[in-house]
Amino acid sequence: MKIVGVAACTVGIAHTYIAQEKLENAGKKAGHEIHIETQGTIGTENELSQEQIDAADIVIIAADVKIAGKERFEGKRMIEVTTEIAVKSPNKLIAKAAEVIEQK
Repeated sequence: MKIVGVAACTVGIAHTYIAQEKLENAGKKAGHEIHIETQGTIGTENELSQEQIDAADIVIIAADVKIAGKERFEGKRMIEVTTEIAVKSPNKLIAKAAEVIEQK
């Protein structure tokens, strides 16, 4: 499964990057290809390419604030959660993404 996503917290520092790391580790551990863009205080990092978005099976938005560029994901299956869920339960979130894809 190919997963893309965005992580962004209210302060744009700690939880943004922790959520990114936890999701990427959980995704790779489960055998998926995963790329998470961060939108923090220093701007957008690891920006997703349109090619990555087009190839993705699902989008995970782990954010506590409105993210920039959400329209890029229009027409894609999407899961939206808080950064807290991504940080505390990344394996469950990745498993839920796999379930959503299997329900096609």
